Amino acid sequence: MADIIELIYEDHDWFRRHFFYLDDARTEEELAAVWEPIALRLDIHAAAEELVFYPALLRRGRAGDPKDETEDAIHDHNAIRDAIRDAAQHPVGSAEWFAAVGRARTENGEHLDEEEREALPDFIKSASPELRHELAMKWLRFYHSHPEGRGVADTDTDPEKYFAEHS
Repeated sequence: MADIIELIYEDHDWFRRHFFYLDDARTEEELAAVWEPIALRLDIHAAAEELVFYPALLRRGRAGDPKDETEDAIHDHNAIRDAIRDAAQHPVGSAEWFAAVGRARTENGEHLDEEEREALPDFIKSASPELRHELAMKWLRFYHSHPEGRGVADTDTDPEKYFAEHS
């Protein structure tokens, strides 16, 4: 059976690996070749979590504080999106670009760590294998229906509006 937790961890591993690849890039072309897929996947991943995972955590989470975990994730996603948009405003390889990419990397690293300590363990303890499979299939359909990020908004999520829609 597919598992939403495994799919989220796969993305987390992918992000960690690819951010390390930036450290080995030597030219602007190499930096762009590494960064652009990271930026795109960060947007897709955040949208998928906010559509698939966090609404289910709000409904089913019992081992932690699902509202706080969700609010933290939304704030993290917004900070990552802000850094991605900022990076796009500067030439690849410039000091401003490196600063923005560095913020995205730091924000993402903190988000992954926090999510792996709080939200994911809460959901593991609170959700049935059947629900985790159902959400995994929804996650996979989301990724499939948004190839290369088509149709995925890169705008910040309003936490109040999100909770009004998902509570």
